[in-house]
Amino acid sequence: MKYDLIIVGAGPAGIFTAIEMIKKGTKKKILMIEKGKPIEKRSCPKTKTGRCMNCKPCNITTGFSGAGAFSDGKLSLSCEVGGDLPELIGADVAQALIDYTDSIYLEFGADTHVEGVSEPEKVKEIRRRAIQAGLKLVDCPIRHLGTERAQILYGSLELFLKEHGVEMLFDTNVEDLVIEDRTVKGVVISDRGEKTVIEGTDVVVATGRRGAEWLEQLCARYEIAHKPGTVDIGVRVEVRNEIMEEVNSILYESKLVGYPLPFKNKVRTFCQNPGGFVSQENYDNNLAVVNGHSYKELKSNNTNLSILCSHNFSVPFNQPIAYAQKVGELTNMLGNGQILVQRYGDILNGKRTWDKELAQGNVHPTLPDAVAGDITAAMPYRAMMNILGFIRAVDLVVPGFAAEETLLYSPELKFYSNKVKMEPDLTTSIRGLYCLGDSSGWTRGLMMASSMGVLMGRRLV
Repeated sequence: MKYDLIIVGAGPAGIFTAIEMIKKGTKKKILMIEKGKPIEKRSCPKTKTGRCMNCKPCNITTGFSGAGAFSDGKLSLSCEVGGDLPELIGADVAQALIDYTDSIYLEFGADTHVEGVSEPEKVKEIRRRAIQAGLKLVDCPIRHLGTERAQILYGSLELFLKEHGVEMLFDTNVEDLVIEDRTVKGVVISDRGEKTVIEGTDVVVATGRRGAEWLEQLCARYEIAHKPGTVDIGVRVEVRNEIMEEVNSILYESKLVGYPLPFKNKVRTFCQNPGGFVSQENYDNNLAVVNGHSYKELKSNNTNLSILCSHNFSVPFNQPIAYAQKVGELTNMLGNGQILVQRYGDILNGKRTWDKELAQGNVHPTLPDAVAGDITAAMPYRAMMNILGFIRAVDLVVPGFAAEETLLYSPELKFYSNKVKMEPDLTTSIRGLYCLGDSSGWTRGLMMASSMGVLMGRRLV
């Protein structure tokens, strides 16, 4: 088997690489390999069982469209949000790519309504409070797909690729690359224990956050130029909708950035879900991490968002992904394999949270199988201090955010630390090998990853 292009991973970056090539009239033979299932076969059994069944691979994070199909589907329409790609290709080019990519999402059924642009005077007032609290407000226009509609949209994209000749291998694991004389020759797949080499002139690795560790291992094995980057460690916060009502209605997602004392590390909010639900994701090494999503129609009484602390390591330790995994494993140990949840007030009072205490407040957990406990027993001191200081600052912008009953879930981890060195045309130190999306370290989210795929598609055409 030989192809002009092999795309490893069927997430947004890989999808939009193929979409753009098709739109530009390519005649190249393209193969997309995905360890998960096609989107029409992806489903989480937790909706029926009421608890995580620890599927391998996790249907929430793997399959066509990656974690994007089961996220709330927020498309950030500003190049200020979503990663470091503008540093590589220029802000103007990145914004033009986002605008173009957005038009494709609209073509395939995205909601035409854009959040966060209708009330500029009220946005100014929120920014004023943020400045007084020592925070920066990044007011980014948002196109919200919604979890259920995102799956429909990506289903249409999958059908489009199939109808235009893109071959797809699902439930197939890519174990290795074939590299000779600093040139990629193909990939090695594993199917029911049998290994097969598939030849490819070009190979695009777009495995998302879930594949970040695997790509880091490949970089070390084949001396693919890269550098340790940033890893994010934090918590997911859940409050009543009433607390976030102003921000939800004006901005939909408040992207706040701060550098709280005493460490002055970068801390930020991420993935805000008005009326949303806290969710669990599982990685192949039995690591359970917390996330959140929101539907277009189905709504809860709560809003959830993550607070993430950025960590960088270089000397003498340079394995940020491994570090974050250890934090997650320790937290999972305390929760007996489940997500931990603790009230903010209990953290301040130096005590763990009990199930009966969760039932007494206004905020009822939307992740029902989360285990009440003490996240401070696993969270590193530096990260915990950053989180607490940041929550106090956000409370000045959103009064009531730092209420005693506010819930903190842990661990929330973002694995996109390994940054592959590349040129503005996306070439790497290995001829014919390209690395895209969140696993490359250059993007952090659906829209920027999709836009990087568009750029890749143009390059390959």
